[in-house]
Amino acid sequence: MMKSFKLIVHQSSFSAEDLIINLKDYPGLKEKDIVEIYHPENDYPRLLLQVTKVDSPGRGRDTISVEHSIATTFQLRTFADVYVNIVNVADVALDSVELTFKDQYMGRSEMWRLKNHLVSTCVYLNKKIEYCGGAIRCQVYEMWSQGDRVACGVITEDTKIVFRSSTSMVYLFIQMSSEMWDFDIHGDLYFEKAVNGFLADLFTKWKKNGSNHEVTIVLFSRTFYKAKSLEEFPQHMKECLQKDYRGRFYEDFYRVAVQNDRYEDWSNVLLQLRRLFTDYQKIVLQYHERPNMEIPTAINSTAAQGNFLEVLNMSLNVFEKHYLDRCFERTGQLSVVITPGVGVFEVDRELTNVTKQRIIDNGVGSDLVCVGEQPLHAVPLLKFHNKDSNLNSIDDYSMPHWINLSFYSTNKKVAYSNFIPRIKLPPRKSQEPLKKMYEDDKGKLLKDDDYMHNSDLLFDYDAYDAQVFQLPLAHGTCVQRVRQRTKKTSVAGLETCRKSPPVSAIRKMSDPDIHHSLSDIFSNGSKYSDSGTDCTDWGGGGAGGGGATGAGGRLSPRATHKPVKRTGRALINPFDPSHVTVKLTSNRRRWTHIFPKGPTGVLIQQHHYQARPAGEASRERETNDNTVTTYNHNGVCQVDGNVMSGRKRMISASGALAVLGTSLGTSLGTPSTTNNASLALLWGATGEQEWTPALTTGVDWKSLTIPACLPITTDYFPDKRSLQNDYLVSDYNLLPDDVNADFARNRAIYKEPLKTNEVFKELVSQRLAQGFQLIVGVNESAVTTPGTHAPPSRVAPTTAPVPAKCYLLSIGRVFHKLTLVGSTITVTRYRPRHPYPPFNIHYRYRFHAPYHDTYEVSWVSFTTEKLENYNWNYMDHYICTRGDTDFALVESSKYWRFRTLLLPLNNPATKQILEDETTHCDIYLTPTRQDLDNLTEGFLKMTESYFNKVKRPNKQRVAGGVVCGVGGGGAADSALTRRRHSTSILTKTQQLSPSKSLYSCQGVKAVAKTVLERTQSQTGEMDDGYDDGVIEPKLKANASLAEIIERMRHPTLGVGFLQQTVSLPSHTFVSVYAIQWLQANMENMTYEKATSIMEKLLQEKMICHASGDTLKRYVVGYYMYHILPQKKDKELHDYVKPLGDLQSFENEWMEVEVLGERSPLLEESSGGMDIVGCAPTADWRSIPAFLCDNIDPSYMQHHGSDDMPLYKNTHLDIDVSNKSDRIEWGHARYQATFRPDQAYEMCIQWAVASGNIVSELIVGWARKAQTCRHQMVPIPADPLALPFTEKSDPLRGPIYVPLNEEPLLRGKSALFEGFPEETWLERLFLFQEAIVGRFGFIKCTVESTSHAAGVGDHLYVHVTGNMFILIPTTVKTQQKGRTKPVNKLINADRYPVISDVVPSPHEAYITRSVSGKNKDDYDSSRRMGFLWSWNHMISKKLKFSQTPATGDEGFQMRMLRDFKHFCANQEQRLSQFWDQCWELREKAIGISC
Repeated sequence: MMKSFKLIVHQSSFSAEDLIINLKDYPGLKEKDIVEIYHPENDYPRLLLQVTKVDSPGRGRDTISVEHSIATTFQLRTFADVYVNIVNVADVALDSVELTFKDQYMGRSEMWRLKNHLVSTCVYLNKKIEYCGGAIRCQVYEMWSQGDRVACGVITEDTKIVFRSSTSMVYLFIQMSSEMWDFDIHGDLYFEKAVNGFLADLFTKWKKNGSNHEVTIVLFSRTFYKAKSLEEFPQHMKECLQKDYRGRFYEDFYRVAVQNDRYEDWSNVLLQLRRLFTDYQKIVLQYHERPNMEIPTAINSTAAQGNFLEVLNMSLNVFEKHYLDRCFERTGQLSVVITPGVGVFEVDRELTNVTKQRIIDNGVGSDLVCVGEQPLHAVPLLKFHNKDSNLNSIDDYSMPHWINLSFYSTNKKVAYSNFIPRIKLPPRKSQEPLKKMYEDDKGKLLKDDDYMHNSDLLFDYDAYDAQVFQLPLAHGTCVQRVRQRTKKTSVAGLETCRKSPPVSAIRKMSDPDIHHSLSDIFSNGSKYSDSGTDCTDWGGGGAGGGGATGAGGRLSPRATHKPVKRTGRALINPFDPSHVTVKLTSNRRRWTHIFPKGPTGVLIQQHHYQARPAGEASRERETNDNTVTTYNHNGVCQVDGNVMSGRKRMISASGALAVLGTSLGTSLGTPSTTNNASLALLWGATGEQEWTPALTTGVDWKSLTIPACLPITTDYFPDKRSLQNDYLVSDYNLLPDDVNADFARNRAIYKEPLKTNEVFKELVSQRLAQGFQLIVGVNESAVTTPGTHAPPSRVAPTTAPVPAKCYLLSIGRVFHKLTLVGSTITVTRYRPRHPYPPFNIHYRYRFHAPYHDTYEVSWVSFTTEKLENYNWNYMDHYICTRGDTDFALVESSKYWRFRTLLLPLNNPATKQILEDETTHCDIYLTPTRQDLDNLTEGFLKMTESYFNKVKRPNKQRVAGGVVCGVGGGGAADSALTRRRHSTSILTKTQQLSPSKSLYSCQGVKAVAKTVLERTQSQTGEMDDGYDDGVIEPKLKANASLAEIIERMRHPTLGVGFLQQTVSLPSHTFVSVYAIQWLQANMENMTYEKATSIMEKLLQEKMICHASGDTLKRYVVGYYMYHILPQKKDKELHDYVKPLGDLQSFENEWMEVEVLGERSPLLEESSGGMDIVGCAPTADWRSIPAFLCDNIDPSYMQHHGSDDMPLYKNTHLDIDVSNKSDRIEWGHARYQATFRPDQAYEMCIQWAVASGNIVSELIVGWARKAQTCRHQMVPIPADPLALPFTEKSDPLRGPIYVPLNEEPLLRGKSALFEGFPEETWLERLFLFQEAIVGRFGFIKCTVESTSHAAGVGDHLYVHVTGNMFILIPTTVKTQQKGRTKPVNKLINADRYPVISDVVPSPHEAYITRSVSGKNKDDYDSSRRMGFLWSWNHMISKKLKFSQTPATGDEGFQMRMLRDFKHFCANQEQRLSQFWDQCWELREKAIGISC
């Protein structure tokens, strides 16, 4: 029923609904119905909207109101008449929808949950979609239905959703092979075509689309050397040489031009690339030349022989770590190789397998853009290195479906012709008489088949080809396809005809999955008859049968042909791959759901065009669906608008709604060869588009502008026979209710467990997050019965209603089936019976990073991951128990993490450097005592209010002001309950034994001052002074412990207790505030006395740690203790006991010890310095630490209290605003000790949380940190990216800044001559530390990721968070009389006992940077210096107006330049600093004499 309405429009501010309609006006209309709205006279795509709110627009009868922007998009005129019509959902269901999003991290679990949220909703072009309370935002970009692009439609269960990200991590690799210096047909250098042409166009498209990718651009090439043996090379060249399979020596060079940068305008980068091009070849080829030294001739390789696969693996080493350095502003990873070649590469078979497996498993988009001319054979084509020296061995090829190929051509016209050549003509050769090699007989001809000459015109080449490319008799892994010449629709599958077909019709396939196993033989039970020939199936034999078993007689038609002498592997003919099909695998279908279905029902790639002679009329062809589709010569589908039962929703080719202007290329309407669902075409990314020589490949601009994320669905599941033969099956049951009941008994704190259904969904979510895909379109029965495959990407309805919920998932050759029946979850795992062997390929290369001076040697390992080894059982229990302490996150779980540092907020020196261009950068002063106190105070506030989320009440006037209300931001008890019932996790730490060693630490007095001199007027709610509230006289200095406890409990004058909660006992107070309270409320109280009083109270069992643990010493800091009830106390009835479980307590609360700054001196003498040897303070008598006499010999090794671990763990409530549609949680790993003069590290870890919600939590913290005088800065997992680190970024490395000590020696043999020799190392280190201190760097005690030994390297971070400096040091072994720490397990691997003085690996790295020689011949004088690296994790979301220098590139460059100048002693700055320090020493000595 159609009805006419008057149309009005409304703004989204008036109503959030897209459509407002009154039900009374349209009988039969109900909520959730889909209506079609259009002007009767208009030919424009019709609008579909869903009735979500039944309401009157309030403008009289028969009026409907549509949101303004939608009406504009669909050209609906206000106040005009429109027809409204209820439509059947099936008629307007969408096949696929593309959603774009930017500036956010959307995990695969979120994609799936968003997809489920969108089912049964109506979408239209550019519709904005919000999810998880607006945390996730995306927009509809393109929709496809019934083979056409449409403007609106309904998302159903079967709709494929493609997510495309406008902010991805993009690696652009430009291959600088010899062809870059050749000219193309228009007379341009291929480099110009690549940079001025392709890259310029790409950047323009990015800008137009609003894409803001994080980009790394690398120029790469391979240099061959003309040499027969290694002896021909001088020593300095041998370090990086590699040898190929033909015995040629080569070296690979990488020049990083842009590293992890985002620009609005890329024109400067194009300029920079042109500059690099000018002398790239000269620098690389002459890199090793030295005066008076002969080196072998260097030659730049061609594109085909270049380091193409190596470069893809380089990016994979970075992409694989996406969960370690999780950035919240981007999603998606793309490697693009730009080559002057034509898409043919000579490669190593093993490296191909590694690359293929890694690219597919990691779900990384890989694009190859060729600026050469498209050849007349199928590309991309990998030619395997032929390691067989036999002349008769034939080359083997592979056509990777995992590389998306584009050909870039400029639209320049040549005046005299519009012919475009598709091949490069070879250079002219003299006409030598051709040898008559092949004139004897055909037998010999078949033997010598590595060269073929056109002179032999009598020879039947077709017959020869048919033999070369046919199946070898004894090799059964390949599938035969028969092609009748009479009919174009070829018979798909394994059938062969009894009537012997023409020889030339036999075509064969070569499996690109190079790992053949006999069990790959595929059998098909269907009978097939075609054009009167009687066909029967023939299959290879059983798994061990070698292929011919049980099929001997049926192979007889083939046996009549004389076999070609060649290897056992079937070969690919690159000039005619179109009839070769391969057995379908999950790898083959991994990406197919990002492609739309064309008019013929096959998946199409939109940048493939069918070329046709210009004058030829477009012809019609019948397709599978018997609908006639017309093609015109430019490859755009002109579709009859009335296909969809008279509705015009689709966008015609010329329609104004055409997106990105891409025309739809199709493969001339060829029917899908995949009617047999177990086969796919060998060539092409979809496996459904047939290759013909007339197929022109354009540029896939969409993939390069808004790359697709790996789809969350796929459609391949092995058949029953394959499951039995090729897979190992194992399963386990999970009963969440039982598991939780079990664990709840042992838990100190009860937490609401996840419901079984929630656990079930989360199991699916986690698998998706780890790269699995949901398998759709496989009939449930197909999992158990053979040969019942639904065609790929066609979703078959499930036959019988099953009460059980079931999901099938896959990654690579690992399949999981998750079933929920009642309250039991069953996980069935299928793993390959014969897994691929693990690979580990070592690779050495030279790379030149930005701001480096040389091509440094580096090395990397390319390894494949054994996905079948992931411990899913453990992960499923982690989810089931809500991440409680019984199942901690382990490294092998590949959980996500985000590392942050808390740094001082403002430094006047930073402001000065930003404002004054001329000022030097070594102007950072030592922080004053007041500065350090403020930082400590701010940190305590941060811990209390934001990390532990406890709040102090304003009203009660309490000494110390520590009584607490509950919940973030003063929320009521509900917030508290949520916080306390959230889950918890902790790695099991052993019970810490008591130790009195605290008092031996340096800096205790500093703490005393810190806590005593708290600023009296705190901001906001902490406005309580100590003294003005004390009316009663202070406690006497000799008061008894009982009197002290009595006063501590005083309601107004007492220490102030935290409100009792689920996990806190009665009368809980914070240790550092108790010390302050004693100092304020007792006569003659010093810090030392206060601590000893508290320690006594602990020993007398009057107070105890709030967990009930009696072994803990009194730790000063944010630690919680409670007053124990004494026997005489009457109010025992309302006393709440502690948990009695330290581990559970630590899992709920963050407790940090607070210490003063560390001094490098043995005792605090008047001549010492407050802070580690920085610039002189106002007290000019203080001597720089490196010139003092009383240096602490253990200063370089010692980190914190002996009984403290370096890090502690606690549970984290992630979804504080309750935005998510599921329960989410995470963990915080934080440093156990805070020192005000050092950076403080906290790492957020999660597996069950949405990236955007984690991001909101962290951004909230970062904002709040500023009110606490700190800034929160993200840092990389591996700050220096040195090659010793496993999986370090192969294209990143620190910058070596040498320290020029020559001018400081002044005739001395050693820098610190005159001081005891055993202190020289420490003094040198303190001198370097003093220099970095002057430049604003502070100590950063982080776990050593750089090498296993962790040998005494010291890392510093700039106060702005922009950069790191490492001071490499050599540590002496004997640690005089130092007792081993109690928690030996935690620190054992950090300080190994070393037999002699050991240089750190970083020194070796430095040596190489400096001298380029082997590490054996270095001398210590050359080795002084620093390693400088950038913090590439700083993001837009964490940049605030208060910290303008953070992430400011100009500031960073100035710092590096000035630091280099200083260390090189330019303008005598280093010498002046040295002299000033000596003057201070002499003054101090003079005064003390």
